[in-house]
Amino acid sequence: MDKLMINNLKLTIVLLLVATVTFAQKSPRKQTTGKLNEVSISVDYGSPSVKDRVIWGNLVPFDKVWRAGANENTTISFDKDVSINEEMIPAGKYGFFIIPSESGVWEVIFSKKNDAWGSNGYSQDNDQLRVKINVSMVQNSTEKLTYTIDNEGILFSWEKVSLLIPIN
Repeated sequence: MDKLMINNLKLTIVLLLVATVTFAQKSPRKQTTGKLNEVSISVDYGSPSVKDRVIWGNLVPFDKVWRAGANENTTISFDKDVSINEEMIPAGKYGFFIIPSESGVWEVIFSKKNDAWGSNGYSQDNDQLRVKINVSMVQNSTEKLTYTIDNEGILFSWEKVSLLIPIN
């Protein structure tokens, strides 16, 4: 085989591997972007489905750090400094975690380490900001985990939970 054929074969194998990994994910990567008060916000996350599973307290345990999505860490980026629950957070890209609680008051965590895989790479030493936020239980279930950006902040919705992270 000549060198060109070998390089083409290598390229084909790499493309097949990338396609296999990309399409094999059961929780596809999603990205939400928007502007709020002149701040550009971006959320990158894996979007799992409920699939008739018990989510809170089972698939996602209470009182433990959770990556707030599937597969790779969820990340949230701000292009300017913002305030969340009257706490300042500098512009940047952060790993995003949630600690769900049966009490209905959940902790949201913005980590300076934004490239971990899941919760295993989480360390409280990397926290940039940790705040408590009340969740709302809603009637209609959201099948696929979703983040949206509206005029109040970042809205997390999955199953029958709605969590608004207020951004100022």
